[in-house]
Amino acid sequence: MPKAKGKSRRQKYSYKLNRKRLYRSARRRAAPRIACSHIRHAWDPTKSVAQNLAEMGLAEDPNKAVPIPKKKLLGMEVESDGREQGKKVVRKPYVVNEMEYEASLPEKKSNTLSRDLIDYVRYMIQNHGENYKEMARDEKNYYQDTPKQIKRKINVYKNFYPEEYKDFIASLKQEKMDVQ
Repeated sequence: MPKAKGKSRRQKYSYKLNRKRLYRSARRRAAPRIACSHIRHAWDPTKSVAQNLAEMGLAEDPNKAVPIPKKKLLGMEVESDGREQGKKVVRKPYVVNEMEYEASLPEKKSNTLSRDLIDYVRYMIQNHGENYKEMARDEKNYYQDTPKQIKRKINVYKNFYPEEYKDFIASLKQEKMDVQ
């Protein structure tokens, strides 16, 4: 059975179509993406961005919120406009309070080392102690690390797990004392 005509042919580029206008209209229709959950829950889609942020006590434009004073040349006094900005009514202060509380919490360390690297470092310390040249010649040194590279890996392990490293060294000393 023969193929239908025109199906396998490539589409022709339409020079008359204005793609900029299509792109702009699609962008305008999209709702703003809000990363912070506190802002997302307090957001009112019927109001503008400026109105929503003003109700939450947040600044729309950081340059207007914290203006940089203009200094005259030769170090004269700072210019000041005689006008004071009127106080804005904050209807949703809980948003800022929650964000400040969340920002004040300490960060958790999410950095960890791979189990292979930890085992490698422990093996090297257990068998060679502080002799990095011997470690470099060890048969388990698959990646042919130089003594400096091995020392760096051990220091990384010390920095990431200081308590675990101290316990490991103490257990090694205990084993040596038991053997003697």
